[in-house]
Amino acid sequence: MLQRRELATRNASWAKSLARQLAALGVRPNAVSIASVVFAAASATGFCASIRFEGDGRAALLVVAAACIQLRLLCNLLDGMLAVEEGLKSRTGEIFNDLPDRIADVLILVAAGYGARPLAQAAPLGWAAAVVAMFTAYVRVLGGSLSLAQHFIGPMAKQHRMFVLTVAALLGAAEAIWDVPPRALTAGLIIIVIGSLATAVRRTRRILQEAEAR
Repeated sequence: MLQRRELATRNASWAKSLARQLAALGVRPNAVSIASVVFAAASATGFCASIRFEGDGRAALLVVAAACIQLRLLCNLLDGMLAVEEGLKSRTGEIFNDLPDRIADVLILVAAGYGARPLAQAAPLGWAAAVVAMFTAYVRVLGGSLSLAQHFIGPMAKQHRMFVLTVAALLGAAEAIWDVPPRALTAGLIIIVIGSLATAVRRTRRILQEAEAR
């Protein structure tokens, strides 16, 4: 059974309208899930390329990276709406619902590390953020595999990670334009690592409590 995050945006009129239009055009949820990885790869390209530029060039690439993060999240919203609200579930839907997310997280978080400065310190942070993000997802899915609830709680669930990184990328763009020391991306990655660790602990405690209560 498909378990989903509680998202207020699913009830937004624009989201419902867009999902209906995509369904009418014959777009299927799995295709939207794959598109999320394409946008994640575009975001990763923006992050990685930005390290080679200064000023407006770096700023523009970081804005592109931030925009593609949001497009990735839009795909994550719409694939579920197409599957559930528009009745287009498939037998492989749960696989496509989860697996592309893991690929997208790694692409974006690792690339953010390689796009941050100083590179020697930030690149390991990107890898650490990707590892802990994968671990939070693992704990969630582990609960489901034990016939327990899948917990999407934070403080650093997927939408929170991507929000922090979007803000960090936009602040990084502002740093590049104003020629101030680049700290935003590194700070964002630190927040994501610490928050993701807290999320993994919180989710683990929740499934342990539920397992003991059975």
